Amino acid sequence: MPGGSPKMPRFNMSWIYLVIIIALAVIFFTDGGQTIGQGTVINASYSDFKTYVDKGYVRQIVVNKSESKMRLYINAANTRDVFHQSQQQTGANPCVDVVYGSIDQVEQFVEAERAAGKFKGQLKYEVETRNGFMNLLMSIAPLAFFVFLWFFLMGRFGGSGGGGGMGIFNVGRSKAQMYEKGDDVGVTFKDVAGQVGAKQEVQEIVEFLKNPKKYTELGGKIPKGALLVGPPGTGKTLLAKAVAGEAGVPFFSMSGSDFVEMFVGVGASRVRDTFSKAKDKAPSIIFIDEIDAVGRARSKNPGFGGNDERENTLNALLTEMDGFGTNSGVIILAATNRVDMLDKALLRAGRFDRQIHVDLPDLNERREIFQVHLKPIKVDEQLDIDLLARQTPGFSGADIANVCNEAALIAARHNSKVVGKQDFLDAVDRIIGGLEKKTKVMTAAEKRAIALHEAGHATISWFCEHANPLVKVSIVPRGNALGAAWYLPEERQLTTKEQLLDEMCSLLGGRAAEELFTGHISTGALNDLERSTKMAQSMIAYYGMSDVLPNICYYDNNEYSFVKPYSSETDRLIDGEVLKMINEQYARAKALLEEHKEGHNALAELLIAREVIFAEDVEKIFGKRPWASRSEEIMESKREEENTLPNNEQPALPE
Repeated sequence: MPGGSPKMPRFNMSWIYLVIIIALAVIFFTDGGQTIGQGTVINASYSDFKTYVDKGYVRQIVVNKSESKMRLYINAANTRDVFHQSQQQTGANPCVDVVYGSIDQVEQFVEAERAAGKFKGQLKYEVETRNGFMNLLMSIAPLAFFVFLWFFLMGRFGGSGGGGGMGIFNVGRSKAQMYEKGDDVGVTFKDVAGQVGAKQEVQEIVEFLKNPKKYTELGGKIPKGALLVGPPGTGKTLLAKAVAGEAGVPFFSMSGSDFVEMFVGVGASRVRDTFSKAKDKAPSIIFIDEIDAVGRARSKNPGFGGNDERENTLNALLTEMDGFGTNSGVIILAATNRVDMLDKALLRAGRFDRQIHVDLPDLNERREIFQVHLKPIKVDEQLDIDLLARQTPGFSGADIANVCNEAALIAARHNSKVVGKQDFLDAVDRIIGGLEKKTKVMTAAEKRAIALHEAGHATISWFCEHANPLVKVSIVPRGNALGAAWYLPEERQLTTKEQLLDEMCSLLGGRAAEELFTGHISTGALNDLERSTKMAQSMIAYYGMSDVLPNICYYDNNEYSFVKPYSSETDRLIDGEVLKMINEQYARAKALLEEHKEGHNALAELLIAREVIFAEDVEKIFGKRPWASRSEEIMESKREEENTLPNNEQPALPE
């Protein structure tokens, strides 16, 4: 470069492979390194051979029968006698080649000299075929092998990226999988259950690609990119495929890890190649799954934890997204479940203009997802899908698909012709709590203590208005738990203080029952105490639900901070309020159990006898619960809405 220092060539890993291959070739052609530094080789007559052996000059004889030739290796002390040169001049292994007439004569002579004590070395034989075509073939074969090895290594380590051709020339090519038409993807919005809000937003992208003039004529600009954000398994990748299937445009799909490579500059080159192909096929879609692999926030101090290659790839991605014309017809979709780790430059307007949140499905959405995954399964006609949707709060679409598959496996294990309600309940229980351990040995006293504990939870939840509705109670060990109570959690948009206190009282009901009816407490309430303590701390420190510290939130979103956002005096106040709140609910739980002592004991005895009881059994003992659950109200309104539609059609997706 004029006016500056010359540019140094970039290091390439292929040179390391070349050095290794050359070293292997040298070792091969020199017989494992033995012929390196062979030394002086002279020819001699058969009579000279006899003389050297008779005088004790020879330490080893190697005979080649096919060529009627033998090679004599001379002792180091007799080098000057044979070669008339010093050992430094002849080399390390000087030798003499001799042509013989009869191998029998050679063997007889050597044996005679060995008997006389004049030859104490070894007599070896080697066979070589060096004639005609085979001679040529054997000489070319090693070279051909190493040439093949060179091209194989270059194709393996350098050409694994997409495209044809050999290795090092295509290492920077894009690895994106391209679908020319929407039909090739095989996914549409009909395959995506729930996520109405997310589908509405991405449907606008489909409209941009199908009819861009509709927006550009009014002066609008087509967005460059959309980022799908949400927990794992919620359908982000499926939604992106549905966009491609609906739009019917070329779809380039790749993972963020496809940009990461051992070669310097390959990631940036693949980014440029991907965007170049997409622009040639415009209108088109580029989908980058798990973009946090390449879009992670750049380090402020490259010397500590920085990755120059990954940052170069990110810089190339930022440049390409800015380099497109506003209406070029190329839209970038990306998916991640770690949006907090992405670089801020990637999230700004003009790159990813929109963030589409793909959240965990709510009650009605889970019902729709169940209907999709139950289509290929032979289910019982009496199956209550509403109950399944209510019993799977917090489940993602992938989790629901796993429940359906697990239920089918359980039904097949029981040799059932259809998959019934109990199979699905068992599948949910297994996924949440683990496999039943009916073989675990327990004494009668332990079994009674567990029954009293679980009956305490059931009793308190039955008589607390805002506690989650009970489904069943079991004292069969499952996973790490010795017993469990299953509820239908209320998915509330807002949670009041009274609702949280009722849930806390229900959690402490097991420990309270132990103390009241056995006279001692055990370690079985560990999980209950942990959850109730965390709930109380959140109510006091985050939600401001304390009389001493009202309307104050001490939440700190800096997870790496080692300093609490409040003083030590406030810390003591929070601890005191947490202890006070838990003790109040514990006393309340004991009072409720005292009031309903007979029903609680009857419930415990029923548990001991049957090991598993359901809400119907609890209702027979305590009577019908006077409060309707929020989930039941939502389901009822959903049914009424569907019944009002003609022919029970699903509501259309908003446009």
